[in-house]
Amino acid sequence: MTRGKILVIRGGAIGDFILTLPVLAALRRQFPQARLELLGYSHIAQLALAGGLADEVRSIEARPLAGFFARHGTLDAALQEYFASFAITISFLYDPDEIFQANVARCSKAQFIAGRHRPDENADVHATEVFLKPLERLAIFDADPVPRLSLHTIRSTQHALALHPGSGSERKNWPETKWAELSQQLVRSPEMNLLLVGGEAEEGRLTRLAAALPPSRAQIADRLPLIELARRLTGCRAFIGHDSGISHLAAALGLPTLVLWAETAESVWRPQGNHVKVLRSGASLRSLEAGRVMEEIRTL
Repeated sequence: MTRGKILVIRGGAIGDFILTLPVLAALRRQFPQARLELLGYSHIAQLALAGGLADEVRSIEARPLAGFFARHGTLDAALQEYFASFAITISFLYDPDEIFQANVARCSKAQFIAGRHRPDENADVHATEVFLKPLERLAIFDADPVPRLSLHTIRSTQHALALHPGSGSERKNWPETKWAELSQQLVRSPEMNLLLVGGEAEEGRLTRLAAALPPSRAQIADRLPLIELARRLTGCRAFIGHDSGISHLAAALGLPTLVLWAETAESVWRPQGNHVKVLRSGASLRSLEAGRVMEEIRTL
């Protein structure tokens, strides 16, 4: 296919989406003349649009889509026309009974390729390779499995080291007292300022950490739109965080990245790339000392 349209459907959280970026990059390389569109959560999928990996994004939360998730559902006429406009549809939705796939087939003759919405952790295969596997049906066998995101608009954060002291689960987090100790050690270097990154899960944590630091040495990036956060991160020297979607974002942006890893299957979910270092400490991050983290930061 030299021209035409390809639709990629991807729900999931930030990390799931970032780990699917190699799919978009591989399709771009294999079909450079094709128009590539995304159906997903708009606030996340906009990253691919900004990075040139997609030509258009449509929200998967649109109410008229509900009919496509019901067996023999009533299908919105405009969406029928939308799905019929594609030559290839690649879906990473959870659709165990193939209800969505059957409804799309009612209005579209597109080649429909179904991928896994999540990898099987027992298979011990990295998520990016799992998401790339369906592309073999399009004769794509050698795709780069490392997520890469290039944003052209950079907001400079000179000399800043980005710290994300949270995640979606407290079990994945290094204790706040350890983050406080680390940040105090970091600002002893006159050339090292900090960008404290967080969202709703880190409510209050960023403020407490910043309150103990010289005001001129720490900035807070709290609950920023994902695109704005990504642009702030591109101006940083490196990133330190947990097993989270933001760590995957930082790694995809090419930042030297140190991930403090807890209990998740590292071989399946770790951020990809030679610029990424995963640091573990036995069964719990609580035993990880700030001095050890400082040693790893120096290697970044």
